[in-house]
Amino acid sequence: MSARAEGRRIAILAADGFEESELFEPKSALEDAGAEVHVISLNTGEIEANRHRETGKTIPVNDVLGNAKAERFDALVIPGGLFSPDALRINDDVKSFVRDFFAQKKPVAAICHGPQILIDADVVKGRTLTSVEAIRTDLANAGAKVVDEAVVVDEGLVTSRTPKDLEAFCAKLVEEVCEGQHAAQAQSV
Repeated sequence: MSARAEGRRIAILAADGFEESELFEPKSALEDAGAEVHVISLNTGEIEANRHRETGKTIPVNDVLGNAKAERFDALVIPGGLFSPDALRINDDVKSFVRDFFAQKKPVAAICHGPQILIDADVVKGRTLTSVEAIRTDLANAGAKVVDEAVVVDEGLVTSRTPKDLEAFCAKLVEEVCEGQHAAQAQSV
């Protein structure tokens, strides 16, 4: 275990139907680097993963939107999945929570369908991102420059396409968390 992210608090924003590996692998990578990770969701209790279309593991929620504030965290991670981003992207508290990370110049990472939440939070215009192929047109229509690469880093914004890219995603996520704030991150709000 490396303690290079020691003292850093990370929020993972998810709801039922998140892609299992896209939450658990970044969480593990961050914890292995010494970070303290909190799962933030819409409701208390536990949320349930999907493993593609099959039911996956559950994980306890540490805090709910409304109570959780971006200023208490050093970075934000948004896993994908078919259902979690859909449930989160229409919630005003979620959009505000996400925008606050950008305004505070903190690293934000999203994988697969996770960038759908960034679209609805209106923070992708002028930024370079990647995602699962199914939402690339949505990102482009929201003003993002979209590329097809395993991982893309744009001034503290880390994005990846699918679980196949998790190794690269986790490495860049930990790197950005350790670097801290990025002044250009605030350009999105």
